[in-house]
Amino acid sequence: MLTHDVDARLPTEFGEFRLRAYTENGYAAPHLALIQGVVSGDRTPLVRIHSECITGDIFSSQRCDCGIQLEVALQMIALEGSGVLLYLRQEGRGIGLLNKLRAYKLQEEGVDTVEANLQLGLPADLRDYGIGAQILTDLGLTSIRILTNNPKKIRGLEGYGLSVTEQVPIVHEPNPHNERYLRAKRDRLGHTIHHQALPLDEEMVSAEHRQDRERGDR
Repeated sequence: MLTHDVDARLPTEFGEFRLRAYTENGYAAPHLALIQGVVSGDRTPLVRIHSECITGDIFSSQRCDCGIQLEVALQMIALEGSGVLLYLRQEGRGIGLLNKLRAYKLQEEGVDTVEANLQLGLPADLRDYGIGAQILTDLGLTSIRILTNNPKKIRGLEGYGLSVTEQVPIVHEPNPHNERYLRAKRDRLGHTIHHQALPLDEEMVSAEHRQDRERGDR
């Protein structure tokens, strides 16, 4: 059960937003919608669906790219003059903060983010985008342009009846602490992050050449 509770004005360094809180059974904290400008009607607004990441969003962790994605998304929405950022309480790709920290510990022993979750007996990604679709529908949206590098997010939203007309990538510089994380996103989770400043384009070309050679040897 999703309930719209309250709206409040939220001036930020990126401009002024309207902050709307939604409560959902099973979640202690409310999901949040940050809305700038007019987004309903005939417009196809820019939308970011961002899952909570306390370590990245609050403490500026360098192990992931969540904090910088949040900042870039708010900047891009502000430049457009309208749009929506949904902040969903699905910490650690839905596994919760404590399990995410346990996964961090396993990553320090050499496994990637996906394998760490699996070793804990958890799915690689437990997020549900249905709640995001419900909130966007409540805001009067039927068609959106989405800020994401994750094609699965698009399929998840379209499965709930929203039309996604464009995937807009979020581009940012990697750092030495999250290069392996970004590769796992690409290789294990299917994210389209070859536009980032990693040598991923070269890696993809090399992998294609290896596959061609292997097919030729058969």
